[in-house]
Amino acid sequence: MGVVKIPSFCLALLVAGVVPGSRSVVAEDRATEAARLTEDGRLVKPADYREWVWLSSGLGMTYGPAAPAPGQNPSFDNVFVNPRSYRAFIESGQWPEGTIFVLEIRSSVSKGSINRDGHYQAGLRAIEAEVKKDGKWTFYGFEGENESAKAIPRTASCYGCHATNGAVDNTFVQFYPTLLEVARAKGTLKPGVTE
Repeated sequence: MGVVKIPSFCLALLVAGVVPGSRSVVAEDRATEAARLTEDGRLVKPADYREWVWLSSGLGMTYGPAAPAPGQNPSFDNVFVNPRSYRAFIESGQWPEGTIFVLEIRSSVSKGSINRDGHYQAGLRAIEAEVKKDGKWTFYGFEGENESAKAIPRTASCYGCHATNGAVDNTFVQFYPTLLEVARAKGTLKPGVTE
């Protein structure tokens, strides 16, 4: 087998992470984590949100319309944030413009397969998002299998609840143990927020 000679300009592109005729991996990562809105203002569901930074999971947290009915097993809340915003928060203790949170709510099962106690995650109940744009946070609720969601009206209770109870910039950092430590260290926790 002979040696393949690669022209120096191609070698430079490969080292930089660029393949001729395609976008760089870094540019692609940045593009997929930016909020995309349709012409009529609907948020397009980020297809890769499960590859973002996982912040925490809650079990049985009771708030909002996706809470289970009395007598049902508790729901799991999985919270993801886009990587660029996570890195910015680690550096500054603040959420930058363009931050996107995705809340994935799943039902739980307590008995199945070999499990006889405790709970594990099961079917998808809801997906919600919170986006920081132009200095304001907007909430979106994805219905069923919809790939886009309209903004939740600003009169909805989620806006007031987050503004009043959010530990850092409208967000519930008090429920994300590793970020709570960052906010304490950076001095960005809202005074009086219950941890």
